[in-house]
Amino acid sequence: MKGCPRTCRLWGDTEPRARKETAMRRAQRIASGGMDVHYNFSSVSWCDASGHRLARERLEHGDREVLRRRIGRWPQDVPVVMEASFGWGWLSDELDVAGIDVHLSDCLKVDQMRRARGGVKTNQKDADLLAQLPLERTRWWEVWRAPPQVRDRREWMRYRADLVRVQTETKNRIHALCHRHGVFYPMKCLFGGEGRRFLHGVAADGRHAGGVLPSGALATLRGLLRLLDHLRAELATVARCLKGMLARDPVTRRLDGIPGIGLTLAHTLQAEIGRIERFRNHKALASYACLAPKAADTGEAKPGEKPKGRRLGRRGNRVLKWAFVEAAHGAVRRGGRWRAMWDRVTDGGTRDKNRGYIKVARELVKVVYVVWHREVEYREEPPRRPGATTRRRRSTSRPGTGQPSPALVHAAKPSA
Repeated sequence: MKGCPRTCRLWGDTEPRARKETAMRRAQRIASGGMDVHYNFSSVSWCDASGHRLARERLEHGDREVLRRRIGRWPQDVPVVMEASFGWGWLSDELDVAGIDVHLSDCLKVDQMRRARGGVKTNQKDADLLAQLPLERTRWWEVWRAPPQVRDRREWMRYRADLVRVQTETKNRIHALCHRHGVFYPMKCLFGGEGRRFLHGVAADGRHAGGVLPSGALATLRGLLRLLDHLRAELATVARCLKGMLARDPVTRRLDGIPGIGLTLAHTLQAEIGRIERFRNHKALASYACLAPKAADTGEAKPGEKPKGRRLGRRGNRVLKWAFVEAAHGAVRRGGRWRAMWDRVTDGGTRDKNRGYIKVARELVKVVYVVWHREVEYREEPPRRPGATTRRRRSTSRPGTGQPSPALVHAAKPSA
C-alpha cells in the first residue's frame, strides 16, 4: 500500500488497520523495556517474557510535549530500565509523571555482562540488553534511584564545592602573581582583613615596596580580586540557604553534633547518602563510601616478595569518601578518643598519617549510621549494650614474688 511507513511504530496512530492490530497484539505480550539514554534521543527496546525483542523505537528529547505524548502511550505496569549514566534524572522524572515503572542499572555491571556474552555495543543493542535485565532472577544490576529532593540537595552541595575549588585556584593565582613580580607582604595571611586592604592598595595604582606592577600584571590582579569578591558573595548566599535548611532538618542537626562534622559536611553527607534505610548496616555504608578495604592477593606469595595488603576500593561515592576524610581531620584536631585512635595507628603521628585518618573516617561511618538510623544524639562515650557486664580486671603476678598484683594481703608493719 502506498504511503505506508517502512517501519511500524508500536504505539503509532498513523499505521493501517492491519498493522495497528498487529502492534496491539505485540503490546499485550510486552514484559519489559530498556532505554539507552543520550543527550538528544533515547533508543528504546521492548521484549516479551522469554527475552525476545518485539519492537524498537527512537525517542526524541527536543520537544518535551511530543515526548510526553509518546511515553503516555507506554504500558504502566511494565518495568523500564535505564542506565545510571549522566543525564538520567530529568527523563526518569518525566517517566514517573507518566506512571512508568522506572529502574536504574549499574553501568559497569551491564558492560561486564555484555563483554562476557561477547556482544557488540550499539545504541539499539544496549537497549535490547537493558530490556532483558528485569527478566533476571535477582536484581543484581539495580542501583538506587535518588528522588528529586535528594538530587536537588546534591546540586547545592556540589555547587558549593565547585565554588570553593575555584576560590582556592584564584588565591593560588594571586600568590603566584606576587611571587613572579616580587610583591612582598608583611602580614601572615594575605586574604584576611589586613591582607585584602594591602591587595586593593596595590591594585589601585600598581605600586608596592619593590616597584610598580606592569600593566598586564595589574589588570590580572584587579580581575582576580573581582572574581574573588564574587566567589565570596556566592558562598555567603549558599551558606545562608544551608542554615535555613538546617533549622528545618533534624537529621542534619544530629549529624552536626558529631566531632569533625560541621554544617557543610552534615549537608554533604545527607545529600550523598540520601536514605539511610537502603544500607543494611554500617559496613554497607562504608563500602559505598569507598572506605572498606579490598583484598588484592591471590595464590601464593613469591619468596622474598612482600605480601599484597589491602587497599580501598574505587567503586562507590567518592564525594562521600572525601566528606568522611575531611571530618576525620576535624575530629583528630578536636582531640579526645579520636586523637587517641589516630595516635595508636600512627605511633603519635610519626608514620602512616593517611592510614590513621582513614581509620578515623571508618569509625565515623559507624557513628553516622547509628546516629541517623536510630535517630539518637551523639555521645562521646558509646552506651553500653543491653545485658553487658563490667569486665573484671585480670590479675597479674608481681615478678619474682609469686604474689598477685595488687597484693591481696598487705604486709604487716613491724612492731615497735
